[in-house]
Order: sequence, then structure tokens, then C-alpha cells
Amino acid sequence: MPTTKSIFKKILIWRYKYISERQFVYVLSILVGFLAGLGTFILKDLTFLIESVLQGNLIKDYRYTLYFIFPIIGLFLVYSMKKFIIKKEIGHGISTTLHAISKRNGMIERYKMFASLITAPLTVGFGGSAGLQGPAVSTGAALGSNIAQLFHMNTKTRMLLVGCATAGAMSSMFQAPIAAIIFAVEIFSLDLAFASLVPLLLASVSAVITSYFFVGTDVLFGFKLVDVFQVEDIPFYIALAFLTGIASVYFSKMYFKITRFFDRFKSPFKKLLIGGVAIGTMLYLIPPLYGEGYGLINNLLNGNTAAALKDIPYNIDLKNVYMVVSMLLLIGIFKAIAMTTTFAAGGVGGIFIPTLFMGAALGNAIAKIINELGFSVSESNFTLIGMTGLMAGVLHAPLTAIFLIAEITGGYELFVPLMLVAAISYAFTKYFVSNSIYTVELAKRGELITHNKDKNVLMMMQIDKLIEKNFIAITSEMTLGEMLKKSVAKSKRNIFPVLDEKKQFLGIVLLDDIRPMMFDQNQYDNTHVSDFMKSAPEIIFQNDSVEKVMQKFKESSAWNLPVVHNGKYVGFISKSKLLTAYRNKLIEVTS
Repeated sequence: MPTTKSIFKKILIWRYKYISERQFVYVLSILVGFLAGLGTFILKDLTFLIESVLQGNLIKDYRYTLYFIFPIIGLFLVYSMKKFIIKKEIGHGISTTLHAISKRNGMIERYKMFASLITAPLTVGFGGSAGLQGPAVSTGAALGSNIAQLFHMNTKTRMLLVGCATAGAMSSMFQAPIAAIIFAVEIFSLDLAFASLVPLLLASVSAVITSYFFVGTDVLFGFKLVDVFQVEDIPFYIALAFLTGIASVYFSKMYFKITRFFDRFKSPFKKLLIGGVAIGTMLYLIPPLYGEGYGLINNLLNGNTAAALKDIPYNIDLKNVYMVVSMLLLIGIFKAIAMTTTFAAGGVGGIFIPTLFMGAALGNAIAKIINELGFSVSESNFTLIGMTGLMAGVLHAPLTAIFLIAEITGGYELFVPLMLVAAISYAFTKYFVSNSIYTVELAKRGELITHNKDKNVLMMMQIDKLIEKNFIAITSEMTLGEMLKKSVAKSKRNIFPVLDEKKQFLGIVLLDDIRPMMFDQNQYDNTHVSDFMKSAPEIIFQNDSVEKVMQKFKESSAWNLPVVHNGKYVGFISKSKLLTAYRNKLIEVTS
């Protein structure tokens, strides 16, 4: 009886015979888009289910009091899932996907297909102040990668399908297929050529149709543009752009600072307790910070400030503009703190929606101040543009910000202020924060993929696969005679590493350097290796990237460089092997 493996093998053979590579990629991109859309729907539905239970009539009279305890319960459940069921670290969705593309050739572990699907709803549903876009991308990317692996697709196709999955997750989440493609290209630095554009389009459309099938045309932001752009408002939009830039810098710096604070604690359980209590306290004092915060955004967009602030447990005079503005700014400021604390305490979520939340609060507050000063601007438009400015600055994704806000709200008439604010906010933030929250750690390690193909190829190469070890080591105490007899006579290489008794690297000896004295037997016993060995630039295994290795070859004009790990000799990398590996990787990635 044929096994599943043999049947699948026959399917693969049939596919190779009758379906071209390009056609099959199109089919897979549709499949990946569908699965990414389905995963996003499940993610949202599970989160809303948990929130509806916790916000329902059963505990309606006590829910604000319980806001203090809900996040701790959610974080504890996530901690238990990680420790006893998944048993692996999940990581932040977009950052881990970027790392998989840059250093793992698009290979993503199977468990990530379901890890975020379980843990993100527990985090956000129980009040964790994070978003679901990152987990949706993580789930979709893992599905795309594993489908590519299942059908034995090459590296370039595998990475393309990961990009298709991320576009699908974005498209399904916001029902914005155009912005989804731009997101995949801008964040993941995909090559926007015809060969990749068609699969991205198919995946994005497939995902949004999947979303329509399950939830209809209900969108996260139920708002349609009413107020048109007024040219005389440009100075106010420029002011908003700089303010969103300042807020973006604050958001990013706060994220880095809080993350470093929690890194001091080695125990995940201690992080959970400290973070859980901190989040619970913030939710108790400022209830709108609960979960993603779509309610506040939608209410502000629709001009319903009273509904946006209805959960605030304080007596606020809604007719007092400055009191309302102060509360909106307070909510925005603490959203960054609550979000980062959620992550640092072990929660799983994304930063996408929190940036929109903070941008909406800031934009609406600025509009209220301008109107109070006697001018007349649209609060809804400023709320939208504020969201754009924060997204462009915090995520370093101005094009995604422009097209997402325009697409999900029908706000194409606002393209001029959208572009103006996105450009200024991004440039301002970039000056003070060179890398986004997604990419800062990857950039530090030299693992950040960009649109520079040469650098990307070098980054994807692995140093350990370039190391050659068929060199015979010698010691500095050896005489010339001993070296010739024990090493030179038995070696096929013309370079010899000099090591001490602890295998620490001391230097090298080149055959060309000793050639003049090789046949002078008078020097065999009187000359030692220490007399003619010389130093050489070292490749530090744990620190140097392949790009840095290439630079060291250029600076030293050497053909072989030693590799050391914690001071101990590992082997050599030759320039010829490095260039050959580079050429092969370039063909693999770009063909």
C-alpha cells in the first residue's frame, strides 16, 4: 500500500513534468495568501473572544477593578505555554522574520506557525497593550516558509513566499491589499520586479478575499473621509509632522530604555511579575490602554470624544478642551510604556497598532488645540494624519503609512498632507533614531537586510561554511628542522598557523618566507619558528560579518586569513573560496 511520502513524491514528480516553475509559484502564492488570511482571522477572532468574555455581563460591574489582575493572568498563561508546551522562544514577529530572511535563507521553524496564534490572543485579550499585526506576520511568514520547504523551492522562491505571506497577513488584517504589498517591499526589502510583483498581488488579493469571506466588508477603522484637504492648513500639518516626529523618537527611546531595564532580570518569572503589576496598574488608572485600542481610534475618527474617554475613571469636563487634550496626551504617552512593558514581561504582540493608537490621540489633541485658538481644522483628518506620522517615524515605513491610511479610510484626497507629514516625521525620527524597533538589534549584529543586493548576499553567507581546517599547526618553540619534518613535508598548504599549548593563535608562517633557508641545514637546529613567524589580521568568528571579512582581505592584500574564536585558532578562510561562495550565493538568491 503506498505511503503518504510516496504519494507526495509522485505529486512532486508530476508537478516538475507538467507545471512550470513560474506557474507553480503563482499557485503557491495564492495558497500562502489564503493561509495567511485564515491565520490572521483566527488570531483576531480568538482575541476578540477573550476580550468579549472578560468585558461581558458576567463581570461587567467588576471589570475595571479586575484590570489590575487580567494582564498578570494573561502573561502567566503565555509563560506556561512557552515553558511547558512550545518549549522555545517565540520572539517578535517582524524582527524574527527579518532575521530568518537575512541569516537563515527564509527557513522558519514549524512551531512558529502556531506559537503566536496561541500566545498573542492570550497577551492582548487579557489586556496586554500590544497589537496583533506582528503575530499575524510571524504566523503567515512561518506558513509561507514551510510550504516552500515542503515543495522543495529554492532560496529565492522561499524568501518570496515569506514576503507573500507577510503581505497576506497585512492585507487580511486591514483589508488593504495595496498597502500590504508596499509593506512587504518596504519592511522586508523585497525586489519589486515583475517576477515578484505578480505573486505578491495574488497573495494579497487571496488574503483579502479570505477576510471578506469570514468577516464581510467590516473594517477595523469604520471611517470614511468627509472633510477635504484645505491648502491653508499646510502650516498646521507641518507643525503636526514635527510633533509626530518628536513623539516617534519618544516612542522608540522609551522602548529601548524599558527593554534594557527588563534585561537586567534573568528570571522570566520575575519579569512576568514586575511587568504584570506595572501593566495592571496602568490599566487600572488608564483603562483605554487595555488591548489594542481600536475603540478609542474609531471614536476619535468619528468625532466622538465622549465615547473615546468613557472608560476614564475620573470626572472630566468634556467641554474643557485643555482637560480633554491633557487626557489624550496622557493616554498616548503611556501607550508606549504599556506596550513595551507588555513585551518585556514576556507577552507576545506587535507595535503596529500601538503606533496608530498614539498617533490618533496626538493628532486629535493637536487639532483640538488649533481649533481652540480660533482656527478651524478637521479633527478627523488630523487624527488620520497623526496616525500616519507616528507609523512613518516609529516603523521607518513612510510609504506603508501613506498608503495604509489612505486605503483603509478612503482618504486618497489627503495624499498631500499624508505625504508631507510622513516624509517630515520619518526624516526627523531617522536623524535621532537610525534604526526602527524592528531592525535595531539586527543592525547592531550586521544582519539587517536592505535593498543593496551585494550587502544582502554577503550577509546571507555563513562564516562557518567558509572555514578550511586542513592546515597543520606548529608551535613557536619548534626548530626549523622540526617544522620541515613534521609539518612542511606532510602539508598540502603553504601556510602554517602558530599556536601555543592552549591552542591560542600566535601568528603565521608562510612557506615563501622560509624558502631561502629551507635547504640550509646549518639553520635547522639554530633557528626557531618564533624567529620568522609574523602576525596576521584575524577574523573574529563571533563578531565579524562576511562583509567585514571581505574588507579585511581588501586591506591586508592577503589570500588566507586565520579565524579565531575566543582567542583560539579555528581555521583559515581563503579569498578564492570566499569569492566562489559569494558568486554561488548571488546566483542562488537572484536567479
